[in-house]
Amino acid sequence: MNFATKSRRTQILVWLIWAMACLVFLALPEQAVVGAGPVIGLPALAGVVTHDPRNGPLFPWQPRHRWRKWAWRRYCALRQAHRRAVWTAHLARLALTGALTFAQLVDLVTHSQLRRHLGALPVLYALLEVLRVREIINRHCPTKAEVDHGTVAMVLVLNRLTMPLPLYQVADWLAQTVLVYTLGVPAAKFNDDRLERTLDAISQHRREIWQDVVHRTFVQAEIDLNLIFYDLTAFIVHGTYADSQHADFGFAHNTPMNKRKFKAGLNVAADGNIPADYELWSGRTADLATVQENMERLCRLLKRHGWPVEEVIIIGDRANVNDELALTYDDHGLRYLAGLQPQKKSHRELLVSVPEKQFYAHPLTEERGPNGYWGMPCQVVFEHEGRQVTHRGLVVLSGPMRTSLRRTRAAQLRELRQALRKVQAKIGQPYYRTVKSVQRRADTQLKQSPAGKFMQAQAYIDEEGQVRLRWWVDRYALWQAMQHDGRYLLVTNDWSLSPQRMLALYRQKDGVEKRIKVSKKDLKVSPIYLHKDERIEAMLLINMLALLAYSLLERQVRQGGLQMTTRRIIEKLQSLDVVETFCWDGSHLRRLVPVDEEQVALLTILAHVLAELRLPRWPHPLLPAGDIQPLALPPPREQQVVG
Repeated sequence: MNFATKSRRTQILVWLIWAMACLVFLALPEQAVVGAGPVIGLPALAGVVTHDPRNGPLFPWQPRHRWRKWAWRRYCALRQAHRRAVWTAHLARLALTGALTFAQLVDLVTHSQLRRHLGALPVLYALLEVLRVREIINRHCPTKAEVDHGTVAMVLVLNRLTMPLPLYQVADWLAQTVLVYTLGVPAAKFNDDRLERTLDAISQHRREIWQDVVHRTFVQAEIDLNLIFYDLTAFIVHGTYADSQHADFGFAHNTPMNKRKFKAGLNVAADGNIPADYELWSGRTADLATVQENMERLCRLLKRHGWPVEEVIIIGDRANVNDELALTYDDHGLRYLAGLQPQKKSHRELLVSVPEKQFYAHPLTEERGPNGYWGMPCQVVFEHEGRQVTHRGLVVLSGPMRTSLRRTRAAQLRELRQALRKVQAKIGQPYYRTVKSVQRRADTQLKQSPAGKFMQAQAYIDEEGQVRLRWWVDRYALWQAMQHDGRYLLVTNDWSLSPQRMLALYRQKDGVEKRIKVSKKDLKVSPIYLHKDERIEAMLLINMLALLAYSLLERQVRQGGLQMTTRRIIEKLQSLDVVETFCWDGSHLRRLVPVDEEQVALLTILAHVLAELRLPRWPHPLLPAGDIQPLALPPPREQQVVG
């Protein structure tokens, strides 16, 4: 209740009077009204009393507008503004007279400062928005949580690209970046529990998510799928995996045998080395066992994108073809080019059937001498289950490979001679006093050396009865090995390819090897400490999405005339930060650190690249049209944001 009077004593007195009046009327319901006329009985409580405005105000002493409260608030605001102006003028006078520097002045008005990392996040964020990664994931994995799965997945992809960290450190990294402004979600929401829930959710739709994002990439960047490289690699996992279908022991190049691992088959388009498809395999799976299923998956991918299967060439290493697979390529209508591991006698004879001198009449490259390449065409016959097919072959003599192999063998022979000299020097010592014991030590050195098959050693007793050791090079075995130095066999079912074209295409297969190196070194896929197969599948999807963005940005930048890798772009923009200053009056200011000329030029090119990717292409029913919302950059240095 509002009172006209503000005195506490007066308010209590008014309440008591009203209470006594109510008690009187309740105790005496009817009383005579004494007047000049007759007595009239009226009820004490006749009803609700109404007021007629024409008779004037009901409480004339109460003002219609609370002007005094408004005046008081206005006065307080003006007084505070006056004090602030006087204080500001005083500080300005001190600064102008030299008694107070501007640095001290800024320090006086500053409450706190935060430095948030910017770097290449605006570019990478906008690229992921062009690919609609968040939108596609949210369509397949809807949720009513405060933070959707698409946002969480995008944060994980950005972390893989810029600063790969374990899941429990992602929230701390996010709090130090400008993403907290763009996402509008506190960094504490991205704890490892939420990240793991997102991994569990997207693992159920990983295939659909990947297909939609890849289709968006192919459409917007107009990727050429005529050449596809395929390779298999292994990723080490740490931790306990009792019932895992993926983490297992097995053989893989450049990985220890005593570590659990899983394998991933990666298909890369030669146009920009863009990842087109991938599949997760158990660590025990052999490379050849994955090729046939990879063919079927590629055929479905090509048909989905409307690309003629017969126009595509799959290029792989020596683990991509044998007799059965050569027939399978023909059955699927796919063209292939791969190195052939000569397991059959007829295939091994193709490598050494031509003398080395005849190769020099058939150069494959313009280089001559030790760096040259030469090739002899041939025909390779494959047989499987009563079927036979003949494909085009090419025996390649590589000058660099030959030189490298012979230098390595020479070094191994030198090390073996030194080891045998040490055995010879120990003759007469314990365990080196008989012919049998010395021969046993020499044979051990021969078995341990990679060049032991090219050396012979014999222990004997000389004319004086002393135990001796001699060794010599097996020249015939060495000559046979030298016939294979630098030679390998290429095979294809495309008879239109010339020998020069076969070699040129096969040498381009290092594109998929470079992408695998990026995933392991820059994106740090391995080692993985997840303990569920579903999270392994989801984390591999996150890394493949990061690899896709990495490769696409590099391709578009190089097409724009700038020969830089994505890693170099991220490193060049690493110094960009946003400094946020909070003042004592509640206002705050965001400023971008100084940008050098090279960074400005790079950002200009990247802006043009992203603008080109945003151009609309032909529509697709799986990809609804929508505006791309780029990352909100902080205001320029000259502007001030007051909150």
